[in-house]
Amino acid sequence: MEVFNLMKYKKILPLLIAGFMLAGCGKETDNHGLDKNNPVTITIWHYYNGIQQISFDNMVNEFNETVGAENGIIVEAYTKSTISDLNSAVINSLNGDVSADAPPDIFAAYPETAFIADKMGKAADLNEYFTDKEKSEYIDDYIQEGQFNADGEFTIFPIAKSTEIMGINYTDWQKFADSENVSLDDLKTWERVAKTAEKYYKYTDALTPDIKDDGKAFFGRDSIANYMLIGAEQLGSPFFSSENGKFEVNIDKDTLKKLWENYYVPYVKGYYTAQGRYRSDDAKIGNIIALVGSTTGISYFPSTVTIDDDYTYSIEAKVLPVPQFEGCKSVQVQQGAGMVVTKSDETHEYASAVFLKWFTQSDNNIEFSLNSAYLPVKKEANDISKINDVISSSEIEIAPILKDSIEISVEKINDPSVELYESPPFEQAEGARDFIGDFIQMCADEDYNEINDRVEAGEERAAVEAEYTSDKAFDEWFEQFKDGLEEIIS
Repeated sequence: MEVFNLMKYKKILPLLIAGFMLAGCGKETDNHGLDKNNPVTITIWHYYNGIQQISFDNMVNEFNETVGAENGIIVEAYTKSTISDLNSAVINSLNGDVSADAPPDIFAAYPETAFIADKMGKAADLNEYFTDKEKSEYIDDYIQEGQFNADGEFTIFPIAKSTEIMGINYTDWQKFADSENVSLDDLKTWERVAKTAEKYYKYTDALTPDIKDDGKAFFGRDSIANYMLIGAEQLGSPFFSSENGKFEVNIDKDTLKKLWENYYVPYVKGYYTAQGRYRSDDAKIGNIIALVGSTTGISYFPSTVTIDDDYTYSIEAKVLPVPQFEGCKSVQVQQGAGMVVTKSDETHEYASAVFLKWFTQSDNNIEFSLNSAYLPVKKEANDISKINDVISSSEIEIAPILKDSIEISVEKINDPSVELYESPPFEQAEGARDFIGDFIQMCADEDYNEINDRVEAGEERAAVEAEYTSDKAFDEWFEQFKDGLEEIIS
């Protein structure tokens, strides 16, 4: 059926599909307690804000007016503002805290929170409501993320995902590239990005020969934890692994050295930076011209750069795949909370499954994904021609940079040679992840400032930088990192 017809009969089609969904979840005569004349209410807690919340609410309203009304299901969605607030609210609720609200029927969760809910015995096994054939329609890695325990229970249902993308201020890049004979190929690996960043620092420093050491940083990254975790996976020594329910921690010194050399070292030399809340903030004021961030955040990449609040100029933006480590397998992060159904009764659990199936029907999911800058979760929905058809057949307005980002991301997701990475869940996962990213960033910030203070006091920059980037300096950093991570895990 052509996309045009799908959009034309959008209000009718869900009612027809609902019948197939109901028949596919059990006996044909079993409605699992649903009664259109006595509807059941399903509550959802999420962390969406802004356009994402508006898009989600619109989808909920459409469900309630169509499939929900036909089958006696009313969905009520509530935002908890942030993922941290949501996690706290969910755990407090499941624990039965006196001041907590009653548990929702569905809540958005990353694996760490889902793992805790599962250990508490409060997460429903969605295998009871989704057949193997139905699950096979979704990206395999997304389903596998939700089946993390040794029993193979299906705990986290994927509804929308994001990955990472590299954004470039192409206007200023071209000036630099023409002058220094560099190309976009120099941004394919982390090793070459670091070398390119050094060239950019020296290039910008030379623009003001009367001012010493005023070169500009080239690059910044939003999630250092992703750099560390994905980098370790690429380099063959992931920090965490889980197989058949057995969890293992691996802190490999050679791997950490490679990660340190390609982030900490260029950072303390001024080639990388992180000053604003997000790296797009740094790009807006010319602090950097390249960044890696989430595909959901790439729409914030600036179209203008403002220098010193009094000079603004327009720029062209370009997106590229995230760099990889040289000679290593290609790994791409998959991120974005899924939905966990709270263990309750058959009617509420089944009604929750009906909503989740409807929400992830390809056209519905593509529409939500485009409106909220996420990626759809079904295999057939991760098709650029289908996505473009939905864009052209609807009123969705999408920025060119976001459209390009989606195309690159979908290409990576569909590439069998690319591994989609998610960190295995465990009780201390959130704290461990935060430490892995925060420790190297905090050390880099502190040491960068110390280097500048010593240079301003009269020491030679090259000598001071050599001290902070020596093997001895790494050994000291590694021992502190190792001790800190082991303490959190234990």
